[in-house]
Amino acid sequence: MNNGEILIEGKNEPEDLPVGDEVPVMNPHAQVCLQHLLRVWLGFERDLSTVPILRRLDLGTYTVEDHRLLLLNLRQQVIEGSRWITRTASSFDRNHAEIRSTVIAHAVDEHRDYEILEQDYVASGGRLEDILGLERNVGSEALHGFLMYRASRTNPVDLLGAMWIIEGLGEKMARSWAERIHELTGLGEDSTKFMTYHGHNDGDHMQRFYKTLDEVCVDEKITMSIVKTAQVVARLYRLQLEELKHDLN
Repeated sequence: MNNGEILIEGKNEPEDLPVGDEVPVMNPHAQVCLQHLLRVWLGFERDLSTVPILRRLDLGTYTVEDHRLLLLNLRQQVIEGSRWITRTASSFDRNHAEIRSTVIAHAVDEHRDYEILEQDYVASGGRLEDILGLERNVGSEALHGFLMYRASRTNPVDLLGAMWIIEGLGEKMARSWAERIHELTGLGEDSTKFMTYHGHNDGDHMQRFYKTLDEVCVDEKITMSIVKTAQVVARLYRLQLEELKHDLN
């Protein structure tokens, strides 16, 4: 996708991109939307490789201190995750009861994931009071603010774009990050339980995503809104990782 342009079916449709054997057959609008979302993901993945802390993971210079710093800051985003997901569910009207039920189930799955991050932090040598007391960094503030704003609108189907980015991290990257962290730091598996859990379970969440995308993505307007939200969330998630702070004063 060039310069943030959203590709529209019949105008500048992208070539087919591989999506894996587990993606179900979807309606034509949903298929086009998924193609554009794949483009957003590929750009997001490329941009993440330039973020300093993840660059250190790639270069082999990632340390135990880096890991604690990452966990400290991720918790502030994760602890708010169930809030915007629950707000999303409450914003769907009775004509969208099925998607509301799906979103509620998702919130139930993840509403206490932040506790796993706390356990990982302590297992990595951190103090529980430090991770409990840290405020959101600039990127986390921006990400949370955007998600709560969109979740408060009526029938916010565009937040499927947010799910695509956030759940995609778990499905596609979390497990490999955990393995690399063990290799570089010597930390045990009890320091990456959050990543490992999401690496194993976010594939199931993505199946919910595909089903819901097929149900709600029925025209170009909805396609554009889902893709734009994915673009914004990708940028803000990257900002969150660029703004890591270890300020406990």
